[in-house]
This record gives sequence, C-alpha cells and structure tokens, in this order.
Amino acid sequence: MKIHVVLITLVCLTLCYCASPEKRVEKARQKDPRYQYNLGVFYLNNGQPDESIKYLSRALELQPDFDVALDGMGLAYTMKGEFQTAANYLEKCLATNPRMTDALNHLGSVYQEMGLLDKAAQQFRLAVSDETYHSRELPYYNLARLYYIQEKNEEAMEYADSAILIDERMVLAHNLRGLIYERMERYQDAILSYQTAIKLQPEEFNLEYNLASALYKNGNLKQAQKLFIKLRPRAADPEIKANIAKYLELLEKELR
Repeated sequence: MKIHVVLITLVCLTLCYCASPEKRVEKARQKDPRYQYNLGVFYLNNGQPDESIKYLSRALELQPDFDVALDGMGLAYTMKGEFQTAANYLEKCLATNPRMTDALNHLGSVYQEMGLLDKAAQQFRLAVSDETYHSRELPYYNLARLYYIQEKNEEAMEYADSAILIDERMVLAHNLRGLIYERMERYQDAILSYQTAIKLQPEEFNLEYNLASALYKNGNLKQAQKLFIKLRPRAADPEIKANIAKYLELLEKELR
C-alpha cells in the first residue's frame, strides 16, 4: 500500500514538473510584444480584425512605440471600416517611424476611403519615392486608381503602366488599364488588357465580365454573347445579373 502511495506521489510530482515550464513559457509570451504582435497578424490575415486588435493592443501596451503593431492596428480598423481610428494609428506609426513605407501606402488608402483625395495622393507619392520599397507597384496602382476615380485618364494610365513595369503579373493593374481604355473608347486595347489579366488569373468572374462588356462595345457580338451566357449562372450580384440579362437581350436582337 505504501508503495502505491509513493507511485501516485511521484506521478503528481512529475506532472507538476512538466506543467511548470509550460506556465513559464506562457508567462513569457504574455510579456513578449513580438509574440503578441505575431498573434495579431495571424488573426488579421485570417480576416478576424477584432481578435487581431486584442493581441496588437497587448503588444502596444508592452511596447507603445512598436511601429509594425501600430501599422497592424491601422489595417485592422480599416478592415472594420473604422477609417478615422485607422488613420489615427497609421499617423502615430509614421510619427514613430517616418521611413515605414508600408504605413504611407496604407494611410493613403485610408485617406482615399475618407474622401481626402489630395492627402491620399500625397501619401502614395511619398511611398513611390522610396526606391528601396519592396512593393512600389502598390502605391503606383493606388495612384492610378485615385486618378481613375477623378476621371484623369492620362495620369491614371501612366501610374498603371508604372505598376506593371515593376510587376508585370499585377492583375489589378491590367484590369484597371482595361477600364481606362474603355472610358477612352479604345475598346480593342481594353480587350487586350482584360485578356492579359485573365491569362494571369483564369476564370475570375469580374475580369471575364469586363471582357464581355468590352467585346460588345467593340462589335464582337458573338464572342460577347458566348461569354455572357457562360457568366450568367455564375453571377451572384443582382445588379450584375440584371446587366447580363440586358446585354443578352440586346445581343439576341442584334444577331437576328
């Protein structure tokens, strides 16, 4: 009986011994701003901004000048659509580290969402002026989109081309070139831009819809009809569904 008691005691001591290092590791993690930041980024990348904010806030409690955590908070609040709060964090990030070009680009996007287009353009230009920036195509594309919204076609095309020079596989920039060409009524050029984008990202609904529209406007009626028929069962948005129905009705009349 005594032996049995001793064995149980030894097992309990072993369990306590094993649990103790785990608790120490967890306690260390609670005080490690980098670990808390990494958790925040994990949840941000998984589309869970509230969870992300919880861990990023913890990182900033531990290290208030943690620039990448401030940038992460800006992204998380952007995801939530709380743009003023996002801008506050991104501005604080840049006050802490003016050379953080990612934050410049992110702040420009937030300003654009807030309708502050001049301030947005200023941030994007600062970002593209950093020749060491690893993702310069992004602020170039954002400038192109900004000028497209303002119906400044030449400036928009210039910046879209600059984005593609850096990353020729940037689907968004090829698609935007197509939209700009359509507005300029250069439909054949728009078709080529959309086709390039589709080669890079096949079966993407919006790209194929844009291509079908450009084919119709360019007079390629049979090709447009074939593509709209293919797209019709895949359309989820009610407005897009209605547009496809209208196009097909027009095409049926014109191809008689």
